Amino acid sequence: MAAGKPQVRTIMFDNRESGHLSGVMLLYPPGVYRAEDDTDLLVEVMRRGEYAVGKRVLDIGTGSGALAIAAARAGATRVTAVDLSLRAVAATWLNSRLQGTRVSVRRGDLFAPVAGRRFDLVVANPPYIPSEGTVLPRHRIARSWDAGLDGRALLDRICSDVADVLTLEGDLLLVHSELCGTDRTLEALSAAGLQAQVLARANVAFGPVLQARAAMLESRGMIYPGQRIEKLVVVGARHA
Repeated sequence: MAAGKPQVRTIMFDNRESGHLSGVMLLYPPGVYRAEDDTDLLVEVMRRGEYAVGKRVLDIGTGSGALAIAAARAGATRVTAVDLSLRAVAATWLNSRLQGTRVSVRRGDLFAPVAGRRFDLVVANPPYIPSEGTVLPRHRIARSWDAGLDGRALLDRICSDVADVLTLEGDLLLVHSELCGTDRTLEALSAAGLQAQVLARANVAFGPVLQARAAMLESRGMIYPGQRIEKLVVVGARHA
């Protein structure tokens, strides 16, 4: 991302009024995660399954607000978006207003800003890229993808705590790379009292971050030599 220069990207959202997909432009100020294939995959699962229709939705780690806006456009009755980054909070607020969607934006760490509330749907595209060290960045764009040595620093926290914010019939839609261990996610959600399954998979080419870390990932045995295809998964979960 060029320093100091906002970027835009077109995301395909469901248009409840026309019944067709429509593209909208989202703004990405410097330091805010630019929605990529993982966001697209989760939006597609949410749209096809009509998970957001008539629901109270929580978007954790919202970034630019792409998932929150997608949920609002897909028929959610109320959408709340949370992010630790002040820039992400500002970007989500601006993008949601530009798109004419009603999204309540909160700043804070994961579920802390919505403690005591419950939601019918929780969506999350958290940082999940394995990093060189254990210390997570707080004030750089890398905070949008760095997730510790195994890529699970945020994933494990979401899996252990999400049951407390889901209604009894609520759903979680969580997207991440298989580099982080899909079975580990399913097991963590099960340990938290949720019934989980893989809802979708997609193979995508390595982006710039994974390309730059390919040698590191090979040395750790997380990818095979020469692998440059990433496998994404969307995991769904609800109370057992």
